[in-house]
Amino acid sequence: MPRQRLRLLLRTLFFALFVVAPPLDLLRYDLSAGHAWIFGLPWTLGIDGLAAGEANSAQAAGNLLLRVFLPLFGGAALFIIIAWRFGRLYCGWLCPHFSVVELINGLMRRASGKLSLWDKAAVPQQGPDGKHIGVDGRWWAVTILAALALGFVWAVVLLTYLLPPREIYANLWHGALTRNQALFIGIGTAVFALEFLLARHLFCRFGCAVGLFQSLAWMGNDRALVVDFDAGRARACADCSAACEHACPMRLKPRDLKRRMFTCTQCTQCVEACTQVQRDEPEGALLRWVVDGANAEKQQRRRAALPAGVPPPVPISPAAREGPLPQGRTTPPKGE
Repeated sequence: MPRQRLRLLLRTLFFALFVVAPPLDLLRYDLSAGHAWIFGLPWTLGIDGLAAGEANSAQAAGNLLLRVFLPLFGGAALFIIIAWRFGRLYCGWLCPHFSVVELINGLMRRASGKLSLWDKAAVPQQGPDGKHIGVDGRWWAVTILAALALGFVWAVVLLTYLLPPREIYANLWHGALTRNQALFIGIGTAVFALEFLLARHLFCRFGCAVGLFQSLAWMGNDRALVVDFDAGRARACADCSAACEHACPMRLKPRDLKRRMFTCTQCTQCVEACTQVQRDEPEGALLRWVVDGANAEKQQRRRAALPAGVPPPVPISPAAREGPLPQGRTTPPKGE
């Protein structure tokens, strides 16, 4: 299966899981009941026995360790380990918010020719695959309606993670929401809709703690998964209209150094755009997904330190570095 189709399938399934997890009691915290639900079972702290005098403090502490701290810190450690090796893989391949980011990007491109309201210039109407994407202002209505609808969905779903889902959906169906429920959904819909329209990239880059911790872990590993640019063949980019940059949902510059690609979501859309543009090039694309990018990153840094237009230095052998030998000598004197 092509990579982007696989991403679409995984993101769709995970978004569906995000929506149905509360009604199925797969994972939520019920404020009314005062405990969590996990895979259909009530999940308490295990300290009720201490309050009732049926357990001692050691048993209560053991329950807290097993029921709270080990699952919490164990899950967090596993998440960070995956991010340390693969970067923001969760963001690019599963995250429900990033699914909205990509959807609104596509709609806004049709409405304005830009992937964000804050872009200075429009992207080319012809994609790297040769497909023409026209601009029509009537798409603005679809874009705004989609942002409002998705904001409403997000507000309702988040509320069902905190209150009984059956109650919320029944009150919605009968138009009988309580005052607090209506306020939460109304304010949540407005905030999410504005964020989707105006600040979705800023939120992913700087406002999302899940994404931020993934990026911090990834930056600490020189051998992590990375999009590598073959800087030695940079001249092949001369006939390209920066297709990789226009393909990036996060509005990054994929040919840049890793430290400037801090919020890369590993979606590989830039790689596929480069592959399409360079499809007739015998050496293939200039961007590639590299699991061990340490050596490539070092080469990029050395090249980045050179003035524009200056090719990288050619390695010189030790013998050539010594200069010509005196007549009749075949080896340098000892100690030289």
